[in-house]
Amino acid sequence: MIRNGIDNIKEYSRLLRGKRLGLITSPTGLAADFRSTIDILHEQFQLTALFSPEHGVRGDQEAGALVGAYRDPATGATVHSLYRKDSKRLTKEMLDEVDIVVYDIADVGTRYYTFIYTMLYALEDCAASGKPFVVLDRCNPLDGVTVEGNVLKEGFRSFVGNYSLAVRYGLTAGEIAVMANEEMGWGAELHVIRCQGWERSMLHPDTGRVWIPPSMGIPRFHSALLYPGTCLFEGTNMSEGRGTTAPFEIIGAPFVEPERLAKEMNAKGLSGVHFRPVYFKPTASKNAGELCGGVYVHVMDERAVRPVETGVQLLYTVRRLFEKEFQYLPPFRENGRPFIDLLCGDALYREEGTDVGALLERFREESAGFALRKRDYHLYN
Repeated sequence: MIRNGIDNIKEYSRLLRGKRLGLITSPTGLAADFRSTIDILHEQFQLTALFSPEHGVRGDQEAGALVGAYRDPATGATVHSLYRKDSKRLTKEMLDEVDIVVYDIADVGTRYYTFIYTMLYALEDCAASGKPFVVLDRCNPLDGVTVEGNVLKEGFRSFVGNYSLAVRYGLTAGEIAVMANEEMGWGAELHVIRCQGWERSMLHPDTGRVWIPPSMGIPRFHSALLYPGTCLFEGTNMSEGRGTTAPFEIIGAPFVEPERLAKEMNAKGLSGVHFRPVYFKPTASKNAGELCGGVYVHVMDERAVRPVETGVQLLYTVRRLFEKEFQYLPPFRENGRPFIDLLCGDALYREEGTDVGALLERFREESAGFALRKRDYHLYN
């Protein structure tokens, strides 16, 4: 079985012993035997503080929920939120409680997912305060080879994209930490406790590990696999499937004609996917309680599917077929830009008269450039 960083913690005990530890984690912080990283560090070392990303260290917070400090009943450690309205940073007061900060959260391999920026903010904060930072690395479920989508541009930074990554970046969290630490010149004392047995070509099903949902919106591996493309619908007035049993696999809205949309999408012959017409009624999020028409995006070949191209093609097809009803959401509180711009890392999706083929070719060129850039930071073969 593939071993993640936490499974190798005993080999690094000298790094942690005698130190006050602060742990950034979530419900995905589990060892191979399903023991929590929180419990393991509490039992073996001096766990002083827990730092909570979006969704909480125990997974009991809704997306976007803001929570104050509280005491973790199982360990007695203070839980500080790193998902606050005013800041998502480690404060001086938080860092004064610890000697070293440890990060252990499963990633989904996609630029929009906020946990990566929680890690990078904390890494930068530790560098500024002289505190060592440890990443308990984990496999990238979308493999460490495939790169897709454009690279985020300056002026479009936000909490759904705050570093110049491709959409699907083909790196582990530890590799991203090494890359950012060097490229940004932070100079942090960074330690990556590596995975064992993981090969870059592996998708999650190849690892033999159980899928632990990284958040309520990513319940299955196929949700994560399609997420780099279908997450774009979070920037529109359409449902991205939240409030259904298949978020990011079901896409639709009250104005969508399912059969028409499915026929158009299947005619494109996109690799690895099939579009099935569906009707659904979300119980939460956009269009909650409304009957929606749409498509269920079925993954037919996990290696062949290219989720970014699938999502972009679906976005522009819906925009063309239902142009009177389709809308991008208004400017977001961050940056004053529409949310679709923050997801894109550019303003491309709102341009009129876009040639989708040319746009995707541009994305392929940027992906190829990023694939070359990232090679210097690979920790695994």
